[in-house]
Amino acid sequence: MLHASAILTLLQIIHGYENIALYKPTHQSHVYISNTFEEQIFDSSNAVDGLKTNLSAFGGQCVISADKYFTATWWVNLTSIYSIHDIKIYYRTDNSQWGSPSISGLKKRFLGFYVYVSNTTNRFEGQLCFHDKNYSLTSISAVIDIPCPIHGQYVIYYNERPQIPQYPTQLSPYAHNELCEVEVNGCEEKGYYGPNCSLPCPGNCKHPYCHIETGACQECRTGYQGLQCELHIVGEQLERPTQRSQSLPASLQLFAALRFLASGTEQRVIGYTLGISKSSVCCDAGYMGVFCITECTYNMYGRNCSRRCGNCRNGGKCHHINGTCSNGCIQGYKGIFCSTG
Repeated sequence: MLHASAILTLLQIIHGYENIALYKPTHQSHVYISNTFEEQIFDSSNAVDGLKTNLSAFGGQCVISADKYFTATWWVNLTSIYSIHDIKIYYRTDNSQWGSPSISGLKKRFLGFYVYVSNTTNRFEGQLCFHDKNYSLTSISAVIDIPCPIHGQYVIYYNERPQIPQYPTQLSPYAHNELCEVEVNGCEEKGYYGPNCSLPCPGNCKHPYCHIETGACQECRTGYQGLQCELHIVGEQLERPTQRSQSLPASLQLFAALRFLASGTEQRVIGYTLGISKSSVCCDAGYMGVFCITECTYNMYGRNCSRRCGNCRNGGKCHHINGTCSNGCIQGYKGIFCSTG
């Protein structure tokens, strides 16, 4: 049986992130207008008030938009750039069982939605966290938790109903905002990362934030490189090992050294140079990490995974080596890198 202190520690790790969207400024397009109810009953701020006990249209806790529009947009302004971990959406249920046939119309309005994180209110200037392509009327849930380890100031919910031939019957004819709560979970205090936001971001990051799970810097200060900008460049060489690199277990140091020596002029391994002098010390395109055997992740590509993918359709991920978007671009962009507006 787990000791009480161990259980407490586990709970702290699980619940370490804060809802950084709570009570922040919001906006929605096409607010619903009623002759009976005040407009604030359907206000955009209902989605960040922390209330989700009444998920009906007229309960005063949900965002409700007007009918007969083909696009629907809602966003929350976090007021500054934060490190986000995940985004949780509670959709309108009218306080009925989600599996009830009577609310299939609400599911049709929910299907097909997008979630973006941006530093502006323009979703195309940000990154796509999620686009629903696979949910159906039987599989979509009233509460959806979306992993989204991205930095940004605006979280944008968007849905659309393009006018196309053979329109899908499982989609509503018009787009709606019917969000009862949107929780943006991340680190409340800037410059920290980790499961309970207790680890300070590396000091050589160019920006005062880093990846919320790995501590990876978005960019490095001049003269540094590496996932956490831990490698100091002197001319074309890296500095001799720092205290951190020398603290690696001897077996890993030996492994890195052997990989380093065997790699030739096009070596893949950088990590810690272990005192070995070589020119152009860096990972091959598409790889990162101490031993340069880990493919690029988090929408990055290229040498040392130092370049950010364009506006790719499949959640922003591109080819880890050359950066091409194999599944096409999101709406509004073109080209093999989806970087041309």
